[in-house]
Amino acid sequence: MSFTTIDRVGPRLNRSQLFVPGVRPQLFEKAAASDADVICLDLEDSVAPADKPKARANIIEGLKTVNFGTKSVSVRINGLDTAWCYRDVIDIVEQAGERLDLIMIPKVGVAADVYAIDMLISQAEMAVGRVKKMKLEVIIESVLGLNNIEAIAGSSKRLESLHFGSADYAASAGMRTTNIGGPNKDYVVLTDKSASGARDTHWSDLWHYVTVRMVAAARAHGLRPIDGPFGDYSDAEGFLAQARRSAVLGCEGKWAIHPSQVSLANDVFTPPAEEVAAAEAILKAMQEGTEKGMGAVSLNGKLIDLASIRQAEVIVGQMNMIRARTKA
Repeated sequence: MSFTTIDRVGPRLNRSQLFVPGVRPQLFEKAAASDADVICLDLEDSVAPADKPKARANIIEGLKTVNFGTKSVSVRINGLDTAWCYRDVIDIVEQAGERLDLIMIPKVGVAADVYAIDMLISQAEMAVGRVKKMKLEVIIESVLGLNNIEAIAGSSKRLESLHFGSADYAASAGMRTTNIGGPNKDYVVLTDKSASGARDTHWSDLWHYVTVRMVAAARAHGLRPIDGPFGDYSDAEGFLAQARRSAVLGCEGKWAIHPSQVSLANDVFTPPAEEVAAAEAILKAMQEGTEKGMGAVSLNGKLIDLASIRQAEVIVGQMNMIRARTKA
């Protein structure tokens, strides 16, 4: 273990993050009653320019009147390059009360973007005497943001998570694809010819590099990496395939741009029952060994090392949060 330790952000269940347009307040109650872990009330891409002020007012009212229960609630503000950003932050922090947990900053390109929003939040919190400290989540969705991701990940003590926005990233990188997440039929590898001359085609994941880099930056700074949207909400199998890939790479959750995607994300990012059972057995054996003064502990013929214990603690900790949420 390095002498430099990584302090993880506080625990927050983030398997599924359901986005709700701020112009559709009639959906706020439905979102609150859903199984999503995080509700993100959106002021950015899903809101037309002329509707931005009304959407902001809707969200402020919703945060004061809707019962979101134990869910985390976030608001995606408009980008720093717009005329709406500062007003989003000031009005929401000063007028929406204590219920809001997170502010999501889109299209973050440099660490100073996060610093600027942090400063606005800090001033607004002081002005109204806000008790609960607002947290931040940022979207990496440009080549500039990806190139500066290490600095962004360490830019603020408010920061909790990094998210990947594939559509805007693709536009920024000049990628020849219109997919929002998912594969592309031209991004493939051909095998060498067989004796008969046949060749197999293997599809590749064009988002692999960005996801791996985001996960590494997030984990190096103790943050949660979250996979972004999958645009074709009619394709459950495609959503599940991408969610499973991002879970294998280390992501803790995924966006849901449609209510039907919430249960899919929850299923993928809930630890499998066999993993939970194994983790609980490891921690139980460790506790029994400690009580007996044993220097080393084994389980099922295998030595339990510190890495196993840390992995088990993460799995059990997440499962305890899920059980508390679902009353399972």
